[in-house]
Amino acid sequence: MAVSSEPAYGVVVSRDVMLEMRDGVRLATDVYLPANPDGSPADGRFPTIVGRTSYDKSNPVIWVDPVANYFTPRGYAVLLQDLRGRGRSEGTGQYFHTANELEGPDGYDTIEWAAARSWSNGRTGMVGSSHGGIVQNMASLYRPPHLSALWVDVAPTNAFKWEARQGGAMGLHMYGAMYLHGYDSQEIQGDADAVRGIEEGAERLRESILEMPLRPGGTPISAVPNLEKVLFHYYYDGAYNEWWAQESLDQTPHFARMADIPAVYSSGWYDPFAADASEQFAHMARQNSSPQRLLLGPWNHQRMRGRGSSSVGDVDFGEAARWGDEVYNRERLRWFDRWLKEVPNGVDDDPPVRVFVMGGGDGHKTAKGRYFHGGEWRSEEAWPLKRARASAFYLRSGGGLSEEAGGSEQSSVSWVHDPERPIPTVCGNVTGFYEWLKLPEGIDRAYVPPRARMRSMIYDGPRHLKESSDAVGARKPFGLLCDRDDAAVFRSAPLETDVEVTGPIEVNLWVSSSAVDTDFTARLVDECPSNEDYPDGYHLPLADSILRMRFRDGFEEERLMEPGRAYPVRIELPPVSNVFKAGHRIRLDVGSSNFPRFDVNPNTGEPLGRHTHTVRATNTVYAGGARASHVALPVVE
Repeated sequence: MAVSSEPAYGVVVSRDVMLEMRDGVRLATDVYLPANPDGSPADGRFPTIVGRTSYDKSNPVIWVDPVANYFTPRGYAVLLQDLRGRGRSEGTGQYFHTANELEGPDGYDTIEWAAARSWSNGRTGMVGSSHGGIVQNMASLYRPPHLSALWVDVAPTNAFKWEARQGGAMGLHMYGAMYLHGYDSQEIQGDADAVRGIEEGAERLRESILEMPLRPGGTPISAVPNLEKVLFHYYYDGAYNEWWAQESLDQTPHFARMADIPAVYSSGWYDPFAADASEQFAHMARQNSSPQRLLLGPWNHQRMRGRGSSSVGDVDFGEAARWGDEVYNRERLRWFDRWLKEVPNGVDDDPPVRVFVMGGGDGHKTAKGRYFHGGEWRSEEAWPLKRARASAFYLRSGGGLSEEAGGSEQSSVSWVHDPERPIPTVCGNVTGFYEWLKLPEGIDRAYVPPRARMRSMIYDGPRHLKESSDAVGARKPFGLLCDRDDAAVFRSAPLETDVEVTGPIEVNLWVSSSAVDTDFTARLVDECPSNEDYPDGYHLPLADSILRMRFRDGFEEERLMEPGRAYPVRIELPPVSNVFKAGHRIRLDVGSSNFPRFDVNPNTGEPLGRHTHTVRATNTVYAGGARASHVALPVVE
């Protein structure tokens, strides 16, 4: 078996090469070529790696070091490009966050430009995470003839379902992301007041979400009109409409158009887009003849890359979980060596699916103060796992959770959802939800770049489900979430044997409310028993989601409820892979808010984002009898 390409070249770069797109707009592109020892371009034809970004092509941490300075010495040409309307590219005013309809044609034109160069061997691969993954999928929709392989990382394929709206509620991390994209937008460069307004808005992001509803023209984002338009689509458009159906926001109806080329889809259990990656893989594996791969690790939106760590959030998963750029690039190099250079390195024989099965650890507190949950990698032949058995765990009277249904007797649990006192988000699967720390007096802002003082407003990864002083909306005495009186908790008995759950999760509830509209949330928890390090045990969140009741029958139209009437509802949770050890409990939390991960339902039934007041709602979940609520877990024997 041949080894991967070794560094054999220097690097020569041409910066800000202006590539003309089909409509005449020119995109700034840095072209990195293998170089001779004297710095001149090396002879020969090389495969190309393309990265297209809204986050500055010259960023050394995201692009230059892990992509250009890694692949170019190993015999690849690398193109790093600012998207239109971003960075040093033309097209001011044509950037709409991820709602950019020209991403596909721009990707096509860039790839074909590279293939026509004298230094190209005609084969091109693409890399990039998040937005850098979206643009890969968009390019694939247009099938450029010389696009030969992809590695799509943490990329949403349906912005309505998992990125900006979830179950009909707004994912407020997209409001935070707008400050990121607004601050360095071309539209306000040179306008010191507008730049400062965006900066101050990011500094008081915590306060502004407590002052919702948002109003057009009332946020600092209004200084960038194209971004404000997108923000209020995210905020107001709870129904799936023509705007959401744009292919740049929802590629899922167009998967059949994508190129039949080798592709890897990677994500993490604590990334917002694990469902996107796994669903795209499953579809493309059925559709394509070329090899497709799925990689799901115990990571959040960033942790697979960068320096690498065995932990995410407050939980350590063991050394097997540690990747970082070192492992990531080694894996990517194998992939592209095979498909762009035809190196026979055994990639063809790799299993289609690699998942990290979390759990199995002894629950001690590590030297760095993290809960040790452990886990291991496992190879699979398909996704979802064919041997996973859909097992119904029924909600029982008294807060039980059991594979045995509750018989004919019906019970219920009720709570009051007060929009003025929502359940705080202790931790969550988010991206870009950054508040900017205010600088002390006397510190010149010019010397402190924004990213140096960004802090995620939601703890980005798993954490013991207990309120704390840094959680938005949390109040003393900072108790356990399971002890709140505005939610219902259902637990299994301590498990007699280990139980593995791997795959997507579905929560089926019978519910009612005193209001015409409200929310129901569901969270799957691994409730770990107490030990010397954790006398109160450790409540490990695994997956959660939400449903806004006006969308209980689908997202094409809104239907308010009849107060007091019971409705069956389905809440789709993202996939997970976890071993609930013997002695642990499987737990399902049901509530009506998760703020600020999602915007709070005022319970009034008014148009979304335009409410004038709030009301308290008495919400109920039923168990047993004809209203046997349950969670369907994919149990692996």
